[in-house]
Amino acid sequence: MRELRPGAVKRLAQVSRQTSGGAGVGTQVLLTGLHCFRTQPDPSLSPAPRPGHSLPVPPPPGPPPPVPTPPASSVSLQGSMRPSSSSWTLADLLHQSPSPTARAPRCPNLWRRCQPSDVTKGLLVALVGGGLPAGFVGPFSRMAYQTSRLPSLELLLCRCLFHLPLAAALGSRRRPLFGPAGARGRAWLHALLNVLSIGCAYSAVLVVPSGNASTVRKGSSTVCSTLLALCLESQRLSGYDWCGLLGSTLGLLIIVGPNLGTLEEGAEGVYTALGYVLAVLGGLALALGLLVYRSLDFPSRFLTVAFLFGVVGVLGALPSLFVLQTPVWPRDPLTWSCVVAVAVLALVSFMCASYAVTKAHPALVCAVLHSEVVVALALQYYVLYEAVAPSDIMGAGVVLGSIAIITAQNLSCDRGDRGDRGGERKGAGDEAGWGPLEEGLVAEGGD
Repeated sequence: MRELRPGAVKRLAQVSRQTSGGAGVGTQVLLTGLHCFRTQPDPSLSPAPRPGHSLPVPPPPGPPPPVPTPPASSVSLQGSMRPSSSSWTLADLLHQSPSPTARAPRCPNLWRRCQPSDVTKGLLVALVGGGLPAGFVGPFSRMAYQTSRLPSLELLLCRCLFHLPLAAALGSRRRPLFGPAGARGRAWLHALLNVLSIGCAYSAVLVVPSGNASTVRKGSSTVCSTLLALCLESQRLSGYDWCGLLGSTLGLLIIVGPNLGTLEEGAEGVYTALGYVLAVLGGLALALGLLVYRSLDFPSRFLTVAFLFGVVGVLGALPSLFVLQTPVWPRDPLTWSCVVAVAVLALVSFMCASYAVTKAHPALVCAVLHSEVVVALALQYYVLYEAVAPSDIMGAGVVLGSIAIITAQNLSCDRGDRGDRGGERKGAGDEAGWGPLEEGLVAEGGD
């Protein structure tokens, strides 16, 4: 190779300073490489001798002159920059090595970061698919009773008949109709508790205003769910959750309190008190059913419990209807429309509540289901033309505010702050910045 002139050496040193951002390590590496160029010329590329001139006599062979040793930081950098061949090139000297501290900023995916958590999804499903449709069930049941004197057990029987076609979905997936052997008893218990809860709710609606019956049932289910979850499960609630629960319970007391103080004497007062007792029992059965459903872990539990609800309801309501009440065959289209609407809306509410309780705390799900009370009060005033007291409006506002607190507290745009039940635990590979491939290789090596 040809020797580089001193001016070129200075120019290369300036370029190295500009590209590497500093004059320390880059300049030392550059000067060391240039020294190798100047001390080891390539004889094949040397110019031919002119006429009349003799070639210089090469020096006798001996050890090569010592090369100055660069610092340790320079040596490590040279090792990372040295090519596989034994000589340096100009491109190698001008190559800019990446700074060890400068990392390319990773642009976070805004859509992935702002996806709602599992808890938020469960609460939204409970609000839109569980509470709002269930608010129409009470007024429609009362309309069917006022129009054709349709008994509550017959209404429950019609609703359970809509659950039986789910057996076709289970059969197409080759799933057992009554669940696996290990969880069959709990699945039947869940169906029995839900049938008792719905039966008590329908019976309470016939003697108590629909809004008050829904209020008492949802309030008792919230209180029972909170107590059962704290006693039987290890999950804890945050301060915002407790604030929302207490607020929703306070709103229910504001709605029911004045009505409980004005019970009439005689048979009418006894029937009204019995209706409130049935509503409380219905809420207790609902809380127990939600807790039992959380303990089921087989794949087809969603369809299985819905089908078993229909089976238990038909087996229980059909004989009880002829023993305790008088069956009525409705003749007007309004009654049939109310029956079909109750069956469809109740089925949707049942499935959405069952899904929500697998994502969020049962007490939070029951608190969000209080939206049923607000819808029932609105229909009671605008459709049934029943009086709504100022305390009912005030209590409904408190309930809505509590639902807003619970839902807003669980809305999160940070995937790391999601403390939901189905969240994934952050592993050591994520903390170290490894990808899935590196973490898998480390796991295989540890095995």
